[in-house]
Amino acid sequence: MMVGRIIETAADVAEGAEWLAARDPRFAALLSETGPLPLRRRPDGFEALLDAILGQQVSTASAEAMRAKLEDAGLLDAAVLARAAEADLRACGLSRQKIRYAQGLARFGLDYAALRRAEDEAVIATLVAIPGIGRWTAEVYALISLGRADVFAPGDLALQEAARMLFDLPERPSEPALRAMAEDWRPWRAVAARALWAYYRLRRKREGIR
Repeated sequence: MMVGRIIETAADVAEGAEWLAARDPRFAALLSETGPLPLRRRPDGFEALLDAILGQQVSTASAEAMRAKLEDAGLLDAAVLARAAEADLRACGLSRQKIRYAQGLARFGLDYAALRRAEDEAVIATLVAIPGIGRWTAEVYALISLGRADVFAPGDLALQEAARMLFDLPERPSEPALRAMAEDWRPWRAVAARALWAYYRLRRKREGIR
């Protein structure tokens, strides 16, 4: 089983950025604006996926408030959360749907160590089988928490908008269109994602994009 390249350090990101710049002058121009790209690695495991569920369709502040309340209540452990009463989770700010998804994840018994050894598509297929985990969440988990170098998340609206601006497209590309575009960025699609996220933040700040 071949997992492929794992992004572990800033040097890995820089290597991918250099490759992209050499392949496409538009990435070279982007990188001259953004400077070195951030590593964007987070720990993997139950809490990372729980955070993704908490963050669905709410503001960052709301998700952080729910997480803080869960932590204060001692409910961030999968085994504890799986047995928690609905009233206790509601008191932490979780909706009924979030409770169903969070407890479903906690009870699923996901082997997080095995995911680290699985191929990219196997990781994504395993995760999307869990209620509340869509392909975007699965791809971002593989990209950021597992450090997979050749995973992309074309359903991400910021990546779509950044691609529209960078490649001077008439409109924001659809998920299938951006997925097709990203084929040219193999084997460093995860670094392309980092580059486009950095570009989006830069342009949003400069031009007041919301």
